[in-house]
Amino acid sequence: MHPLSGANIGTLYTVFRDAGGVSPKKLGKVAAIWLAALGRWPLSAGERLAIDPHLPELDALAPPVFILGHWRSGTTHLYNALAKADWGFVPPVATGLPWDLLGLAKWIEPMLERQLPQTRYIDNIPVKPDSPQEDEIALANMTPVSFYHGIYFPEILPDKLAEGVFFDGLSAQEITAWTARFTYFLRKLSVHQQGKRLLIKNPVYTARLGLLRQTLPSAKYVHIVRNPYEVFASMRNFYAKLIAEFSLQDAARDDVDALILATYDRMMRAIETDSAGLAAPAFIEVRYEELDRDPLTVLERFYRELDLGDFARWRPVFADYLASVKGFEKNKFAYSDDAARLVETYLGYWLDKWRYSRPGG
Repeated sequence: MHPLSGANIGTLYTVFRDAGGVSPKKLGKVAAIWLAALGRWPLSAGERLAIDPHLPELDALAPPVFILGHWRSGTTHLYNALAKADWGFVPPVATGLPWDLLGLAKWIEPMLERQLPQTRYIDNIPVKPDSPQEDEIALANMTPVSFYHGIYFPEILPDKLAEGVFFDGLSAQEITAWTARFTYFLRKLSVHQQGKRLLIKNPVYTARLGLLRQTLPSAKYVHIVRNPYEVFASMRNFYAKLIAEFSLQDAARDDVDALILATYDRMMRAIETDSAGLAAPAFIEVRYEELDRDPLTVLERFYRELDLGDFARWRPVFADYLASVKGFEKNKFAYSDDAARLVETYLGYWLDKWRYSRPGG
């Protein structure tokens, strides 16, 4: 199933209208996407009528905790580890069927679980029915404002990346509409997760800390950073793998390096500005290298500095999980001099700020 199979008709209409066509070879997938949306529509509408009046108000939710950081910076590793404690999080079924999470999804969840890939497409991290997911795919099924629509339709990737990460070109009304869908999803997810405090991971939010602070004044944040050389090399693989797997067009892009570098710099400048004056217990920053070297110490710092409760209670749970993934084989990428020079030219500010050097240097 293509991820867009969980979208509503309005989102599909807007996204396909703006996409500039699809590949003839992908017409079967396109037909399946539309048939899924049309077939689910009565049930989705019924769920909204039955459930929406009973959803908790946003200010009734326990303040969420957000994991921020550019893609491929270790956000998933941190998320997977922390989610082993008593958190609410985004399960795979919520990304696939956000409109039907409290109704239809309960009936077809076993079928969806059988269709999960064994590992993520971009790396070797296992995918299980209880694996925590970022909420961006869910939101891409609920609104046309998502960079994932640039993955699905790479002919418009630059525009969708700018719009879906930085809200470029959107009116105040469109940003308000996105925020309403985002908070609606949180309220629905809270019910699905039995009211537990939500732990949310989404790299896109790294560029939206200011909006999150306005929308959820009591939320807490951890920002994880990683050597930009490694992020750049891994992001090349990220785009190649995801476009190959999910694209509904044949378009290949020869400007991915420029997109990666520009997005990274702009995203980091956004969070640098939006986090000015923030400190624990509302905001902390950690380094991936510290998490990789001594994960329990980083997790303890997370609990202590964000004032999240009794770390000692969960330490054995975290230790067991970390032991289970100790042999995990990370992706390895070659670092050419040309790639390193690109990073040094365009991301030199961040190399200096965080004191990173070439891998192996």
